[in-house]
Amino acid sequence: MALRSLSKKAVVGLGRNGGGLGYVRGLQTVSLPDLPYGYGALEPAISGEIMQLHHQKHHQAYITNYNKALEQLDQAIPKGDTTTIVKLQSAIKFNGGGHINHSIFWKNLIPIQEGGGVPPKGSLGWAIDTQFGSLEALIQKISTEGAALQGSGWVWLALDKEAKKLSIETTANQDPLVTKGSGLVPLLGIDVWEHAYYLQYKNVRPDYLKNIWKVINWKYASDEYEKGSP
Repeated sequence: MALRSLSKKAVVGLGRNGGGLGYVRGLQTVSLPDLPYGYGALEPAISGEIMQLHHQKHHQAYITNYNKALEQLDQAIPKGDTTTIVKLQSAIKFNGGGHINHSIFWKNLIPIQEGGGVPPKGSLGWAIDTQFGSLEALIQKISTEGAALQGSGWVWLALDKEAKKLSIETTANQDPLVTKGSGLVPLLGIDVWEHAYYLQYKNVRPDYLKNIWKVINWKYASDEYEKGSP
């Protein structure tokens, strides 16, 4: 993710707990990452209009609000304004989490002609077959969990480093996966906020969850699994 220096004062970073305070040499804000493909490259699974709005408007809004909260925190810390510092934590977690989650989400997707939907091979493929019986069974379970999630949030395929197995998790709103456990490595995250699908799929979230698998980047998930495996 792109970073730019804001000041040289001691401030906060998004730690493993999703937004705890910590002193560092300088405050760094974040900027919108480029997509590794064009907005229309995931059609027909995800429309170009959705991708453009999702990236330029929604992801950018999380970044803007996260940076704003950091700037306010930068002003509050030297004053010892504990009330403001505490109040800002929810904004940092929500908007910082939105940036973290979407930065992963874009990498989880890839056009069909570039390998979208191609089943994972190697260690991840073996782990899926061993634990879930088949890739199809895993996809069905993730899709069911995502469709059943009340309100807005995310459904994840994770590597649980402590249990040494795969795990399916859901998080509410923009909570990043790390809020469910520091040992969870995100391999695949699917955004089930309405802004991720409503323009194309209306209120039928299961159809979105059915079609998104056609553009899932299993190679990225496999690479993350290899890096996270003990």
